[in-house]
Amino acid sequence: MAETLMEAPTSLLIQLRLAIQEKTSLDISEPAWSIVWSGIALFAVWYMAVRENDKPILYRVPSPKVPENAEILEEPAIKVSGSTAVQCYAPATGQFLGFANPSSSNAIDRAIEQAKAAQEQWATTSFRERRAVLRTLLQHVLDNQEEICRVACLDSGKSMVDAQLGEILVTAEKLEWTIKHGEKALRPSRRPTNLLMSYKRNTVYHEPLGVVAALVSWNYPFHNFIGPVISALFSGNGIVVKVSEQTAWSSGYFTSIARGALVAHGHNPSLIQTVVCWPQTASHLTSHPGISHITFIGSRPVCHKVAASAAKALIPVVAELGGKDASIILDSLPDRDVPRVVETLLRGSFQAAGQNCIGIERIIATPGLYDRLVSLLEPRVKSLRLGQDKDVGAMISDSSFSRLESLISEAVSKGARLLAGGRRYTHPDHPKGHYFTPTLLVDVTPDMAIANEECFAPVMTVMKTPSDRVEDILSVANAPDFGLGSSVFGGETDPRIPVIVKKIKAGMIAVNDFGATYAVQLPFGGVAGSGYGRFAGEEGLRGLCNVKSVCEDRFGAWWWFGGVRTSIPPAMRYPVNDQERSSRFARGVVEMGYAPGWGRKLAKGLGNIMGNM
Repeated sequence: MAETLMEAPTSLLIQLRLAIQEKTSLDISEPAWSIVWSGIALFAVWYMAVRENDKPILYRVPSPKVPENAEILEEPAIKVSGSTAVQCYAPATGQFLGFANPSSSNAIDRAIEQAKAAQEQWATTSFRERRAVLRTLLQHVLDNQEEICRVACLDSGKSMVDAQLGEILVTAEKLEWTIKHGEKALRPSRRPTNLLMSYKRNTVYHEPLGVVAALVSWNYPFHNFIGPVISALFSGNGIVVKVSEQTAWSSGYFTSIARGALVAHGHNPSLIQTVVCWPQTASHLTSHPGISHITFIGSRPVCHKVAASAAKALIPVVAELGGKDASIILDSLPDRDVPRVVETLLRGSFQAAGQNCIGIERIIATPGLYDRLVSLLEPRVKSLRLGQDKDVGAMISDSSFSRLESLISEAVSKGARLLAGGRRYTHPDHPKGHYFTPTLLVDVTPDMAIANEECFAPVMTVMKTPSDRVEDILSVANAPDFGLGSSVFGGETDPRIPVIVKKIKAGMIAVNDFGATYAVQLPFGGVAGSGYGRFAGEEGLRGLCNVKSVCEDRFGAWWWFGGVRTSIPPAMRYPVNDQERSSRFARGVVEMGYAPGWGRKLAKGLGNIMGNM
C-alpha cells in the first residue's frame, strides 16, 4: 500500500500541488511537498494496518459428536442409578447423546486458578483489543448460526425458529452493542467538585474485578452461556460458567466457540472456564474466595442457597429469578392493531415452549376488549402443532408436568375455562420426548394459584380486569410476588399508559411491544421475587467492575509555584487548645462552603474563619 502511494504518477502530484497553491496562495517548495506527501503516505499505511487488525479472524470449531447408533432412552433423565455422571439426551426425542463427567471441588479450584492467571494478562489489554475479539466472535456466530442452532435445539428441545430468535439474534445484538457502546460505559469519567474542594480533580474508574462466575439456566443454552462471557471479557475479567446439567452436552462446543475467538487473536483461552456439577458441589464455586462476582439465572429456591453460600465469602450476586410477566391489553387499542397484538401474544407465550424468562405468563385485558381477544386467541392456540419441525417444541423435561396439570385443574375448579390443552402429550413419532399441549386458560382470577406461580411452559392464561380504571388494572398486574418484565398495549394517547409504566411492579416494560427492552440491550433484571441487580447494558458492564473513585489535586504539579493542596489549619491541629474557638472556625468553613448566598458566606463563613484562625 505504501509503495502504491509513494509511486503515484508525477503528473497527479503536480496537479494536487498546483491546486493547493492556487486555493491557498501558498508557495510549496519541492522538499516541503515531499515531506507532506510522505506524511500522508505513512498515515495511510497506519490506517490500513489498523483496519486490517480490526478485521474478524475466521476460525473453526468442530461440532459435538452424536452417537452413530441413535439410542432412544426408555426413561430419559439426567441422573442414572449407580453413576455420578450426567446423562445427556435430546428432550424432543429421548435420544441418548452421551455422558458428562461432573466437576469436582478440586476441578473447580483448578478452573479458577487458570482463569485468574489468564485474567492478569487480559486485564492489561485495551478496549480496542477486546473489541477485536468480540468482532471475531460475532463473525463466527453469524457464519455458523445454523450449526449453533442445531446443537442448541438438540440439547434443549426448541425449534430452529425459536433458536434463531433466542440464541442467535439476541447474542448478535449483545455483541454488536458491546462493540459499539461498551467503551463508553467503562471509560474513566470526570465528576464535579464543590467550592471548598474546587482545587480538586475527581475521576471515577471502572476496573476489572478479577474472576467472575455465572450460573446459568438451560432454556437458552448458547445465549445464556455466551452472554455473561461477552460482558466479562469486555470488562477485563476472567469467567467461570457453571452450565446447567440439563444442557451439559452442548456446553463444550459453545465454550470452544468463545475460546476460539481468544486464540485467534493470540490470547489465553483459559480466561474462559466451564464447569458441570451437581448442586451439592456448586456451593464450592459460589463460596470460593477466588470469585469476585456471581450472576445467577434460575429459580428462587436455588437462589436462596446461592446467596447464602456467596455470603460466606461476601461475593456480590446479581439474581434473575424469572417472573409472572403481565401483558396488559387496553380497550383503547385500535382495531387495526388487534391482529398484530394477537400474533405478539402468541409468540410471547409459546416461544421456546413457554420456557422464556420474560415470556408472557398473564394476559390482562380490560372488559371492553376481553371477549374479542379470547375469541381470536382460541382458534389460534388450538391450531398450534407440537414438534421441533412444527410450531411448539419440547420442554426440557417432564418434571413439571404434574405441577402444571394440578395448577390448571385447580383453576378450572374455581371457575376458569380451559379452552385448549391442559395436559401432557405423547408425540406419535417421539413418545419419549417431553411435550405439553399448548394451553389456553381464560377467566383466570388473581386468587388462583396459576395466576401467581410461574408456569414456564406453553400455558397462556387470560385475565379480565374488574373495570377499565387504571387502579383496577394495576391491582391485577401487581398481585403476584414477581416483577421481571411486562408490556402494555393501547392507543398512543391513552392517559393510562404512562401511569401503568410508572406504577407497574417490574424491572422492565415495553410499550406496544413485547420483550423489546432486551433487544436493545437495556439493563435486564427485576424486583421483588424476580431477583435483584442488573445485567446487560451499561449497568451490567459496570456491575462487573470495581468502581474506583480518585480525587487528586488539580494543580498539584505547581505546588512549589503557588499551587493549592489540602493543609490542616492551625485551629484544627492536634492538640486542640481551644475547643470553642476551633468549633467556630469549623462552623465558618461549613458556612463558607454551603450557605445559600454570598452575603452569608462572607459574613458568617469568612468572618468566622478569619476571626478564629
